[in-house]
Amino acid sequence: MLLQWGGMGTAPPNRMQTGLRNQLLGSFRDRGVRCTAQRYAILDHLNRYPSHPTAEEIHKAINRADPRASLATVYKALHAMAEAGLIRELRLRGNATRFEAAFSRHHHFVCDHCGTMEDIDWFELPGLPTKSSRARKVTSYEVVLHGQCRACS
Repeated sequence: MLLQWGGMGTAPPNRMQTGLRNQLLGSFRDRGVRCTAQRYAILDHLNRYPSHPTAEEIHKAINRADPRASLATVYKALHAMAEAGLIRELRLRGNATRFEAAFSRHHHFVCDHCGTMEDIDWFELPGLPTKSSRARKVTSYEVVLHGQCRACS
């Protein structure tokens, strides 16, 4: 689900967007995470721009509208929000860690040529073990497909 709202310092123009803003705020409350202005701005940005940005890209983006967050603050907020399940960290071989709002389950496609990352609708994997063995306990999984995007092929 993609939530949309204009962000800090702007009044939501209609009831639908007000409801979505309340849903964002409720996400913090439901997970027991304090909603600071910087954390809200980060989650709002990840929700409005699902481009899988790095911490540095998030820092630049949220400081355009409200330059109060240091890069250290952004990193700390991202870590706390990931621990609470509000956002997901995406660590892919050799690339900088990227982030996304954790509002829906999905997989990813990564272009090996340009590095673009795209969301792919969720699908179950046939034959995935549903019972835990002594050696391991599967708590979640995600498929990352690699290849060339439409622009590079």
